[in-house]
Amino acid sequence: MSTPPQHQMQQQAAPAPNWQAAPGTSYTSPIPITRTHLGHALTSEWTKIKSLRSTMWTLGIFLLLVVGIGLLVAAQTNDADYVDVPFTLPAFFGLILGQICLITLGVLVISSEYGTGMIRTTFTASPQRYRVLTAKLMVFFTVAFTVSAFAIGFVGLVTSGMHSGASDVGWAGTVVMGALYVSLLGVLALAVGSMLRHSAGAITAMLGVVLVPAIMPAFLMISESMRPIGEKMMEYNAPNALARIFQLDNETGGGGPQLALLAGLTAAAIAGAYALLERRDV
Repeated sequence: MSTPPQHQMQQQAAPAPNWQAAPGTSYTSPIPITRTHLGHALTSEWTKIKSLRSTMWTLGIFLLLVVGIGLLVAAQTNDADYVDVPFTLPAFFGLILGQICLITLGVLVISSEYGTGMIRTTFTASPQRYRVLTAKLMVFFTVAFTVSAFAIGFVGLVTSGMHSGASDVGWAGTVVMGALYVSLLGVLALAVGSMLRHSAGAITAMLGVVLVPAIMPAFLMISESMRPIGEKMMEYNAPNALARIFQLDNETGGGGPQLALLAGLTAAAIAGAYALLERRDV
């Protein structure tokens, strides 16, 4: 029997490398490790929302509706129409439809990740689930409010140029409150999407929240016993809330109570979304 060459015997006899750390010492990875924080989650969510086609489509249609319809309405008005109403009033007619775009985007911001399964990757990269939801809420609200305020303000500026000096009514407050109202509707939709985890179901639920209170008063007010409920529902539904914010038909209250109610509902939905996020598996 032939004897293997000497270099092969040396390779076979060489001891296996010892990867264990010496006693009393700890292993240090050569890869730099950075402790994650909310800023990383915000950067991640900003990258997601600006990269999705749904964001461009929904916000593009929103701007088209608010600005397009608003300017068409403004072109059909005259100076006398703005004696006691703000120049942003034409934007109200576009917001009635445009709010559906923000509702849809709010749902898709989170439900699309559940639909594709990418939410598992997100929670693996950021195991603190509350941090992910917080980042989504903050980024979406910032985007929605900025775009809404720009659209309403742009309509107000163009309308004031068309009818210069026709109105002394301040309209900066309507820009802020109008943008805040539709943005909170979108945040409410995001919270509902987090709880339901299904795009179609969450969008349908939110359309019910917006449309049912606007339709039901017509049936409730037929009965004398149900009339008070119908009147309150009519007072606080989304179209009438926006009408009060934009001072349509000289409505009193300025939309403050309606905005407060929506803020309360949104806060409750967000609390429910946080509670279910920690209790349920993905």
